[in-house]
Amino acid sequence: MKNTKTALITGASSGIGYELAKIFAADHYNIVLIARSANKLDQFADELQRTYGISAKPIALDLTAAPASQFLFDQLQRERIAVDVLVNNAGYGKFGEFAKIFGDESLGQIQLNITALTQLTKLFLDPMLERHSGKILNVASTAGFQPGPLMAVYYASKAYVISFSEALANELSGTGVTVTCLCPGATDTKFQQRAGTENSILFRKMRPMDAHTVAQDGYRGLMAGKTLVISGFKNWLLAEATRFGPRKLVTAVSRRVMQSSK
Repeated sequence: MKNTKTALITGASSGIGYELAKIFAADHYNIVLIARSANKLDQFADELQRTYGISAKPIALDLTAAPASQFLFDQLQRERIAVDVLVNNAGYGKFGEFAKIFGDESLGQIQLNITALTQLTKLFLDPMLERHSGKILNVASTAGFQPGPLMAVYYASKAYVISFSEALANELSGTGVTVTCLCPGATDTKFQQRAGTENSILFRKMRPMDAHTVAQDGYRGLMAGKTLVISGFKNWLLAEATRFGPRKLVTAVSRRVMQSSK
């Protein structure tokens, strides 16, 4: 079978992005893999090609660098690689009070979780609209449904992703291009180690989902054209509950589950 469709996945070297890449490859998509680690990406690309018989292109790139999104788009344009599915999965958080976190950490989260996601969406959306065909999957979080003391910037950034995705999905109705926002809850990935939340009540006591299950939920929702996918019934209930609870209580509970369980 000749592969004619291509999916671009950011944050593809581990976690949900890694699992999504395998799912797309199994469905005969060629893959463009984006992450910071060149060695991991090269090994993963080789694994995908050997296992699924597709083309996998690794591009080591730090999307927290302001020019990175345009650089990526221009490179793929030069190589005549048309992206049929864009998966904006890359993102990170940092645990701690906002006033005590280095400014670069907060701005880095905004650059990756918001700015790069928005710029990549804009860049790859235009060719999709010209073809009247395309899919965009933005990975947010159930964190985006409430304020998040001790991870204020991360929670706020995911609220942006949810709002942006839902608005864009509405604007693109009837164009042939769909936008899906995937909202995982606590998930067993390397996110918590980088964020410094591995000892929080959220990750110690609330049974994180596995990344493969979350990726499957996101993939199914994307292919079905759903606008919002909350992975896991428990996470859906929690997300719905935040809409009706008093804001101060929701915020207090949010802080409590981010505190250490030790």
